[in-house]
Amino acid sequence: MGFLDYLGLTRRSALEERSSAIVPQPRYASSGVTTSDALSLASVYRSVTILANAMKQLGIHVYRDDKEVSPTPLWIRQPDAATTRESWMESTVNSLALSGNAYWEVARNPRGETVNLRVLNPFNMLIKTDEFGNVLGYTYRGTKEYSLNDIQHLALCRVPGQAYGLGPIQGAQQELLNARDTRDYAATWFTDSGVPSGILKSDQMLSPDQAKAAKDAWNATAGAKNGTAVLGNGLTYQSSYLNPKDALWIEAQAFNVQQIARLFGIPAAMLLASVDGTSMTYTNMEQEQMAFVRYTLSQYIIEIESALSHVASRGSMVKLNVDSLLRTDTLSRYQAHQIAIAAGWMTIDEVRAIEDLPTLEGDFSAVS
Repeated sequence: MGFLDYLGLTRRSALEERSSAIVPQPRYASSGVTTSDALSLASVYRSVTILANAMKQLGIHVYRDDKEVSPTPLWIRQPDAATTRESWMESTVNSLALSGNAYWEVARNPRGETVNLRVLNPFNMLIKTDEFGNVLGYTYRGTKEYSLNDIQHLALCRVPGQAYGLGPIQGAQQELLNARDTRDYAATWFTDSGVPSGILKSDQMLSPDQAKAAKDAWNATAGAKNGTAVLGNGLTYQSSYLNPKDALWIEAQAFNVQQIARLFGIPAAMLLASVDGTSMTYTNMEQEQMAFVRYTLSQYIIEIESALSHVASRGSMVKLNVDSLLRTDTLSRYQAHQIAIAAGWMTIDEVRAIEDLPTLEGDFSAVS
Protein backbone atom coordinates (compact mmCIF):
# COMPACT_ATOMS: atom_id res chain seq x y z
CA MET A 1 0.00 0.00 0.00
CA GLY A 2 1.45 3.37 -1.03
CA PHE A 3 1.42 6.61 0.95
CA LEU A 4 -1.48 8.06 -1.06
CA ASP A 5 -3.41 4.81 -0.54
CA TYR A 6 -2.89 5.19 3.21
CA LEU A 7 -4.30 8.70 3.08
CA GLY A 8 -7.21 7.51 0.96
CA LEU A 9 -6.27 9.80 -1.92
CA THR A 10 -6.06 7.23 -4.73
CA ARG A 11 -9.80 6.70 -4.96
CA ARG A 12 -12.96 8.69 -4.42
CA SER A 13 -13.09 8.88 -0.64
CA ALA A 14 -16.27 8.74 1.41
CA LEU A 15 -15.93 12.48 1.99
CA GLU A 16 -15.71 13.17 -1.73
CA GLU A 17 -18.73 10.96 -2.36
CA ARG A 18 -20.69 12.90 0.24
CA SER A 19 -19.48 16.24 -1.10
CA SER A 20 -20.64 15.35 -4.61
CA ALA A 21 -24.21 15.62 -3.37
CA ILE A 22 -23.83 19.41 -3.14
CA VAL A 23 -21.33 19.91 -5.97
CA PRO A 24 -22.73 20.16 -9.52
CA GLN A 25 -21.04 17.45 -11.58
CA PRO A 26 -20.01 18.05 -15.22
CA ARG A 27 -22.59 16.60 -17.57
CA TYR A 28 -19.95 14.96 -19.76
CA ALA A 29 -17.75 13.63 -16.95
CA SER A 30 -17.97 10.03 -15.82
CA SER A 31 -16.66 11.03 -12.40
CA GLY A 32 -15.50 14.11 -10.55
CA VAL A 33 -11.95 15.17 -9.80
CA THR A 34 -10.62 13.36 -6.73
CA THR A 35 -8.12 14.81 -4.32
CA SER A 36 -5.30 12.79 -5.88
CA ASP A 37 -6.35 14.05 -9.34
CA ALA A 38 -6.24 17.62 -8.10
CA LEU A 39 -2.87 17.21 -6.40
CA SER A 40 -1.41 15.85 -9.64
CA LEU A 41 -1.92 19.34 -11.09
CA ALA A 42 1.23 21.34 -10.41
CA SER A 43 -0.71 24.54 -9.68
CA VAL A 44 -2.93 22.82 -7.10
CA TYR A 45 0.02 21.15 -5.40
CA ARG A 46 1.90 24.45 -5.30
CA SER A 47 -1.14 26.35 -4.00
CA VAL A 48 -1.54 23.93 -1.09
CA THR A 49 2.16 24.09 -0.19
CA ILE A 50 2.12 27.90 -0.32
CA LEU A 51 -0.76 27.99 2.15
CA ALA A 52 0.93 25.51 4.49
CA ASN A 53 4.34 27.18 4.32
CA ALA A 54 2.85 30.58 5.06
CA MET A 55 0.89 29.29 8.05
CA LYS A 56 3.94 27.48 9.47
CA GLN A 57 5.67 30.83 9.88
CA LEU A 58 3.07 32.20 12.30
CA GLY A 59 3.78 32.38 15.99
CA ILE A 60 1.04 31.29 18.42
CA HIS A 61 0.31 33.34 21.56
CA VAL A 62 -2.16 32.94 24.42
CA TYR A 63 -3.85 35.89 26.12
CA ARG A 64 -5.85 36.13 29.29
CA ASP A 65 -7.40 39.39 30.52
CA ASP A 66 -5.75 41.18 27.56
CA LYS A 67 -2.29 40.10 28.75
CA GLU A 68 -0.09 37.53 27.10
CA VAL A 69 0.37 34.36 29.09
CA SER A 70 4.05 33.78 29.81
CA PRO A 71 5.49 31.27 29.46
CA THR A 72 3.36 29.99 26.58
CA PRO A 73 1.67 26.70 27.54
CA LEU A 74 3.54 23.64 26.33
CA TRP A 75 0.57 22.31 24.35
CA ILE A 76 0.55 25.57 22.37
CA ARG A 77 4.29 25.49 21.71
CA GLN A 78 3.95 21.85 20.62
CA PRO A 79 0.28 20.94 20.11
CA ASP A 80 1.08 17.31 19.31
CA ALA A 81 3.85 15.69 21.35
CA ALA A 82 4.51 13.25 18.50
CA THR A 83 5.54 15.92 15.99
CA THR A 84 6.75 19.51 15.66
CA ARG A 85 4.50 22.55 15.80
CA GLU A 86 5.30 23.28 12.16
CA SER A 87 4.33 19.79 11.04
CA TRP A 88 1.15 19.97 13.12
CA MET A 89 0.21 23.28 11.49
CA GLU A 90 0.99 21.93 8.02
CA SER A 91 -1.23 18.88 8.59
CA THR A 92 -4.08 21.08 9.80
CA VAL A 93 -3.85 23.52 6.88
CA ASN A 94 -3.48 20.74 4.30
CA SER A 95 -6.55 19.00 5.73
CA LEU A 96 -8.58 22.19 5.34
CA ALA A 97 -7.25 22.99 1.86
CA LEU A 98 -7.71 19.47 0.48
CA SER A 99 -10.96 18.40 2.13
CA GLY A 100 -12.49 21.55 3.63
CA ASN A 101 -12.29 19.90 7.08
CA ALA A 102 -9.73 19.27 9.81
CA TYR A 103 -10.15 17.18 12.94
CA TRP A 104 -8.12 17.36 16.16
CA GLU A 105 -8.22 14.50 18.64
CA VAL A 106 -8.25 16.38 21.97
CA ALA A 107 -6.43 14.78 24.92
CA ARG A 108 -7.00 16.23 28.38
CA ASN A 109 -5.46 15.67 31.81
CA PRO A 110 -7.54 14.69 34.88
CA ARG A 111 -8.26 18.39 35.52
CA GLY A 112 -9.85 18.69 32.08
CA GLU A 113 -7.06 20.83 30.64
CA THR A 114 -5.98 20.28 27.04
CA VAL A 115 -2.56 18.65 26.81
CA ASN A 116 -2.39 17.33 23.23
CA LEU A 117 -4.00 17.85 19.82
CA ARG A 118 -3.48 15.14 17.20
CA VAL A 119 -4.48 15.86 13.61
CA LEU A 120 -6.58 13.03 12.18
CA ASN A 121 -6.92 12.10 8.52
CA PRO A 122 -10.04 14.01 7.37
CA PHE A 123 -10.81 11.44 4.66
CA ASN A 124 -11.28 8.73 7.28
CA MET A 125 -13.72 10.65 9.46
CA LEU A 126 -17.48 10.16 9.41
CA ILE A 127 -19.78 12.58 11.22
CA LYS A 128 -22.86 11.07 12.84
CA THR A 129 -25.93 13.30 12.76
CA ASP A 130 -29.56 13.00 13.70
CA GLU A 131 -32.51 13.53 11.36
CA PHE A 132 -32.27 17.29 11.89
CA GLY A 133 -28.58 17.49 11.01
CA ASN A 134 -27.34 17.91 14.57
CA VAL A 135 -23.90 16.36 15.13
CA LEU A 136 -24.00 13.43 17.57
CA GLY A 137 -20.42 12.16 17.35
CA TYR A 138 -17.65 10.94 15.08
CA THR A 139 -16.40 7.62 13.74
CA TYR A 140 -12.78 7.31 12.63
CA ARG A 141 -11.59 4.62 10.20
CA GLY A 142 -14.96 2.95 10.58
CA THR A 143 -14.26 1.61 14.07
CA LYS A 144 -13.11 4.21 16.60
CA GLU A 145 -15.90 6.27 18.16
CA TYR A 146 -15.43 9.82 19.43
CA SER A 147 -17.76 12.03 21.42
CA LEU A 148 -18.27 15.72 20.66
CA ASN A 149 -15.90 16.55 23.52
CA ASP A 150 -13.09 14.43 22.08
CA ILE A 151 -12.94 16.02 18.61
CA GLN A 152 -12.43 19.62 17.56
CA HIS A 153 -13.85 19.99 14.06
CA LEU A 154 -12.55 22.82 11.86
CA ALA A 155 -14.21 23.69 8.54
CA LEU A 156 -13.10 25.96 5.72
CA CYS A 157 -16.50 26.78 4.23
CA ARG A 158 -19.67 25.87 6.09
CA VAL A 159 -22.82 25.20 4.11
CA PRO A 160 -26.10 25.42 6.06
CA GLY A 161 -27.58 21.99 6.57
CA GLN A 162 -24.29 20.20 5.87
CA ALA A 163 -22.17 18.68 8.65
CA TYR A 164 -19.04 18.73 6.51
CA GLY A 165 -17.14 21.80 5.40
CA LEU A 166 -16.57 22.48 1.71
CA GLY A 167 -13.05 22.97 0.35
CA PRO A 168 -11.81 24.37 -2.97
CA ILE A 169 -11.46 20.91 -4.54
CA GLN A 170 -14.99 19.87 -3.58
CA GLY A 171 -16.50 23.24 -4.47
CA ALA A 172 -15.00 23.84 -7.92
CA GLN A 173 -15.08 20.50 -9.71
CA GLN A 174 -15.69 21.98 -13.15
CA GLU A 175 -12.60 24.23 -13.10
CA LEU A 176 -10.39 21.41 -11.87
CA LEU A 177 -11.83 19.01 -14.44
CA ASN A 178 -11.04 21.47 -17.22
CA ALA A 179 -7.48 21.89 -15.95
CA ARG A 180 -6.94 18.13 -15.65
CA ASP A 181 -8.36 17.36 -19.09
CA THR A 182 -6.39 20.16 -20.78
CA ARG A 183 -3.15 18.91 -19.23
CA ASP A 184 -3.85 15.29 -20.17
CA TYR A 185 -4.86 16.21 -23.72
CA ALA A 186 -1.69 18.24 -24.24
CA ALA A 187 0.46 15.46 -22.75
CA THR A 188 -0.93 12.82 -25.13
CA TRP A 189 -1.31 14.96 -28.25
CA PHE A 190 1.62 13.46 -30.13
CA THR A 191 0.76 9.84 -29.33
CA ASP A 192 -3.00 9.53 -28.89
CA SER A 193 -4.60 12.41 -30.76
CA GLY A 194 -5.09 10.43 -34.00
CA VAL A 195 -3.73 13.31 -36.05
CA PRO A 196 -1.09 12.19 -38.62
CA SER A 197 2.31 13.86 -38.50
CA GLY A 198 2.04 14.81 -42.16
CA ILE A 199 0.34 14.23 -45.51
CA LEU A 200 1.80 13.00 -48.80
CA LYS A 201 -0.03 14.73 -51.63
CA SER A 202 0.09 13.98 -55.35
CA ASP A 203 -1.21 15.73 -58.44
CA GLN A 204 -1.79 12.30 -60.01
CA MET A 205 -4.31 9.58 -59.46
CA LEU A 206 -2.88 6.88 -57.15
CA SER A 207 -4.17 3.38 -56.75
CA PRO A 208 -4.42 1.94 -53.22
CA ASP A 209 -1.27 -0.09 -53.84
CA GLN A 210 0.63 2.98 -55.03
CA ALA A 211 -0.53 5.02 -52.02
CA LYS A 212 0.55 2.24 -49.65
CA ALA A 213 3.93 1.94 -51.34
CA ALA A 214 4.49 5.69 -51.10
CA LYS A 215 3.55 5.68 -47.42
CA ASP A 216 5.82 2.72 -46.63
CA ALA A 217 8.71 4.31 -48.49
CA TRP A 218 8.27 7.57 -46.59
CA ASN A 219 8.02 5.89 -43.20
CA ALA A 220 11.13 3.82 -43.95
CA THR A 221 13.21 6.94 -44.65
CA ALA A 222 12.40 10.47 -43.53
CA GLY A 223 9.17 9.59 -41.76
CA ALA A 224 10.70 7.19 -39.23
CA LYS A 225 14.46 7.63 -39.33
CA ASN A 226 14.88 11.29 -40.23
CA GLY A 227 16.59 10.25 -43.44
CA THR A 228 16.64 12.11 -46.73
CA ALA A 229 13.29 11.95 -48.48
CA VAL A 230 13.07 11.34 -52.23
CA LEU A 231 9.61 11.90 -53.65
CA GLY A 232 8.40 11.07 -57.12
CA ASN A 233 5.22 10.74 -59.13
CA GLY A 234 4.29 14.32 -58.25
CA LEU A 235 4.31 13.65 -54.48
CA THR A 236 4.80 16.49 -52.04
CA TYR A 237 4.92 16.36 -48.24
CA GLN A 238 2.96 18.69 -45.98
CA SER A 239 3.48 18.54 -42.22
CA SER A 240 0.34 18.59 -40.10
CA TYR A 241 2.14 19.07 -36.76
CA LEU A 242 1.08 22.00 -34.69
CA ASN A 243 3.84 24.28 -33.54
CA PRO A 244 5.00 23.46 -29.99
CA LYS A 245 3.13 26.40 -28.48
CA ASP A 246 -0.19 25.32 -29.98
CA ALA A 247 0.37 21.60 -29.39
CA LEU A 248 0.92 22.13 -25.67
CA TRP A 249 -2.10 24.45 -25.36
CA ILE A 250 -0.03 27.05 -23.57
CA GLU A 251 -2.75 29.71 -23.38
CA ALA A 252 -5.38 27.27 -22.12
CA GLN A 253 -3.09 25.87 -19.46
CA ALA A 254 -2.02 29.35 -18.37
CA PHE A 255 -5.70 30.27 -18.01
CA ASN A 256 -6.26 27.16 -15.89
CA VAL A 257 -3.38 28.14 -13.60
CA GLN A 258 -5.00 31.54 -13.11
CA GLN A 259 -8.32 29.85 -12.35
CA ILE A 260 -6.72 27.60 -9.74
CA ALA A 261 -4.86 30.55 -8.22
CA ARG A 262 -8.21 32.33 -7.94
CA LEU A 263 -9.84 29.22 -6.48
CA PHE A 264 -7.27 28.87 -3.68
CA GLY A 265 -6.86 32.61 -3.22
CA ILE A 266 -3.19 32.57 -4.21
CA PRO A 267 -1.68 35.62 -5.98
CA ALA A 268 -1.03 34.54 -9.57
CA ALA A 269 2.56 35.77 -9.36
CA MET A 270 3.25 33.18 -6.64
CA LEU A 271 2.36 30.46 -9.15
CA LEU A 272 4.45 32.18 -11.83
CA ALA A 273 1.28 32.84 -13.78
CA SER A 274 1.22 36.00 -15.87
CA VAL A 275 -1.83 38.22 -15.79
CA ASP A 276 -2.48 40.13 -19.01
CA GLY A 277 -2.22 43.88 -18.68
CA THR A 278 -0.58 43.70 -15.24
CA SER A 279 2.93 44.98 -14.66
CA MET A 280 4.26 43.65 -11.38
CA THR A 281 6.17 46.23 -9.32
CA TYR A 282 7.47 46.12 -5.77
CA THR A 283 4.39 48.06 -4.64
CA ASN A 284 2.01 45.71 -6.44
CA MET A 285 3.71 42.67 -4.95
CA GLU A 286 3.51 44.17 -1.46
CA GLN A 287 -0.21 44.89 -1.93
CA GLU A 288 -0.79 41.35 -3.21
CA GLN A 289 1.00 39.95 -0.16
CA MET A 290 -1.21 41.97 2.18
CA ALA A 291 -4.34 40.92 0.28
CA PHE A 292 -3.19 37.29 0.46
CA VAL A 293 -2.92 37.52 4.26
CA ARG A 294 -6.16 39.43 4.76
CA TYR A 295 -8.48 37.60 2.40
CA THR A 296 -6.98 34.10 2.02
CA LEU A 297 -4.86 33.19 5.03
CA SER A 298 -7.30 34.93 7.36
CA GLN A 299 -9.86 32.22 6.58
CA TYR A 300 -7.45 29.61 7.93
CA ILE A 301 -6.11 31.84 10.70
CA ILE A 302 -9.51 32.71 12.17
CA GLU A 303 -10.65 29.08 12.06
CA ILE A 304 -7.52 27.81 13.81
CA GLU A 305 -7.52 30.65 16.36
CA SER A 306 -11.15 29.99 17.20
CA ALA A 307 -10.57 26.24 17.54
CA LEU A 308 -7.50 26.69 19.75
CA SER A 309 -9.32 29.21 21.94
CA HIS A 310 -12.22 26.75 22.27
CA VAL A 311 -10.01 23.97 23.66
CA ALA A 312 -7.90 26.33 25.81
CA SER A 313 -8.70 27.02 29.44
CA ARG A 314 -11.74 29.16 30.07
CA GLY A 315 -11.06 32.86 29.66
CA SER A 316 -8.06 32.33 27.36
CA MET A 317 -7.78 33.61 23.81
CA VAL A 318 -5.30 32.24 21.27
CA LYS A 319 -3.98 34.49 18.53
CA LEU A 320 -1.67 33.81 15.58
CA ASN A 321 0.97 36.45 14.86
CA VAL A 322 0.80 37.44 11.17
CA ASP A 323 3.35 40.24 11.35
CA SER A 324 6.08 38.01 9.95
CA LEU A 325 4.06 37.69 6.73
CA LEU A 326 3.46 41.42 6.42
CA ARG A 327 7.13 42.32 6.71
CA THR A 328 8.60 44.08 3.72
CA ASP A 329 12.32 44.23 4.38
CA THR A 330 14.35 44.14 7.58
CA LEU A 331 15.39 47.81 7.51
CA SER A 332 11.81 49.11 7.03
CA ARG A 333 10.53 46.82 9.78
CA TYR A 334 13.18 47.90 12.26
CA GLN A 335 12.62 51.58 11.44
CA ALA A 336 8.87 51.16 12.06
CA HIS A 337 9.60 49.50 15.42
CA GLN A 338 11.95 52.34 16.37
CA ILE A 339 9.34 54.98 15.53
CA ALA A 340 6.65 53.14 17.51
CA ILE A 341 8.87 52.84 20.59
CA ALA A 342 10.06 56.45 20.42
CA ALA A 343 6.48 57.71 20.10
CA GLY A 344 5.39 55.64 23.08
CA TRP A 345 2.95 53.51 21.09
CA MET A 346 4.77 50.29 21.93
CA THR A 347 7.28 48.96 24.42
CA ILE A 348 10.41 46.99 23.55
CA ASP A 349 8.79 43.84 24.91
CA GLU A 350 5.78 44.39 22.66
CA VAL A 351 8.10 44.77 19.68
CA ARG A 352 9.97 41.63 20.68
CA ALA A 353 6.66 39.78 20.85
CA ILE A 354 5.97 40.80 17.24
CA GLU A 355 9.35 39.35 16.30
CA ASP A 356 8.57 36.18 18.31
CA LEU A 357 11.36 36.93 20.76
CA PRO A 358 11.23 36.48 24.57
CA THR A 359 10.70 39.47 26.81
CA LEU A 360 13.63 41.28 28.43
CA GLU A 361 14.22 41.76 32.11
CA GLY A 362 13.90 45.30 33.47
CA ASP A 363 12.14 48.44 32.29
CA PHE A 364 12.70 49.07 28.59
CA SER A 365 9.45 50.84 27.82
CA ALA A 366 11.18 53.63 25.93
CA VAL A 367 14.45 54.54 24.32
CA SER A 368 16.26 57.81 24.50
